[in-house]
Amino acid sequence: MGSRGDLSKMSDSKVEAAIHHWAPRFVSNGVSLTDFQEVTQTLLHWKDWCQAWVQRARVHELMGDEAMHKGTTLSAGEHWSRAALCYHFAKFVFVEDVVQMRDAHMKAVECRQKALPYLQPPGERVKITFGAHHFMGILRKPLGVKKPPLVVMCVGLDSTKEETQAYETPFLDRGMAILVFDGPGQGEAEYDMPIRGDYEVAVSAVMDWVGKRPDIDPERVGLWGVSMGGYYAARAAAFEPRIKACISLSGPFDWVEHWETMNELTRETFRVRAKQVSLTQAKEVAARLTLKHCAHQIRCPLYVVAGQLDRIVPWTDGEKLARAAQGPVEFVLIPDGNHVANNRAYRWRSQSADWMGLQLGLKAR
Repeated sequence: MGSRGDLSKMSDSKVEAAIHHWAPRFVSNGVSLTDFQEVTQTLLHWKDWCQAWVQRARVHELMGDEAMHKGTTLSAGEHWSRAALCYHFAKFVFVEDVVQMRDAHMKAVECRQKALPYLQPPGERVKITFGAHHFMGILRKPLGVKKPPLVVMCVGLDSTKEETQAYETPFLDRGMAILVFDGPGQGEAEYDMPIRGDYEVAVSAVMDWVGKRPDIDPERVGLWGVSMGGYYAARAAAFEPRIKACISLSGPFDWVEHWETMNELTRETFRVRAKQVSLTQAKEVAARLTLKHCAHQIRCPLYVVAGQLDRIVPWTDGEKLARAAQGPVEFVLIPDGNHVANNRAYRWRSQSADWMGLQLGLKAR
């Protein structure tokens, strides 16, 4: 990612933690390496993180506006998607200033929504009822495919539907639709609903919604989850019989086991998303996020990815999940992979999409 030279000696621990733990994620998910280096290399204080990324996001947003003014809509969609990604990473784990964080978040939502009609394939912003609340999601369908199978995407602790375009592409390219949504404690739902361990209730609400869509095949639905979403997806697969296959990427098996070794940004973000006053209370909520008593109920085909160099969720959590599940399992351990193996995405993104396509009845292509 380039050297920060003597700056690293002066940067505060939160800036260093963000760069050390998540640099490959930013780049593999669509932030240009140059943008990443230029934004982070002079950052000394965490309080400046959000605004630094907002300023870079604004560059891409204005380029999108200019492209639209010229009538080059494809370029506009591309620029706005990049803007949404930068705005998203501006708010990413920036929970110490909720006003700044929410402003950046709403800009991410706005830019991604502006981009959706001009993507290839285009996207649709959707609203999914969940009790007295609702989830917001993005549905994209492959071009020229009538009633395609669907991959429902569960995002992580502080990822949102505005971050997932790079994850979506392999499925869309292979003839699958994608539906990515912000569930409890995530994205647009994080302000009204806390994190909950029984995420299967959220996925069941999504499946009810899917069943009412005439343009999607409700009999061919797979589930995908990244990081904390890897836990959410596996958890839902244990309880939701309508799920035909599941991909779990670096999800924790028993979240509270790693509480004491988490970096401070992750712990504090979990506290805020769980809507708890203290870290002690947050740890009690973390104890509810476990697969110990339900992983054996997973009987659909399961694809588990783990990075052996993961310092956030140890690879052994993936191994525990693979061993506990009762259906067919493919466990992919990447020896030089970090968290979600984002530094080696080429070793699992295409391969997992190929696997999901086969589970959902598509021919290899």
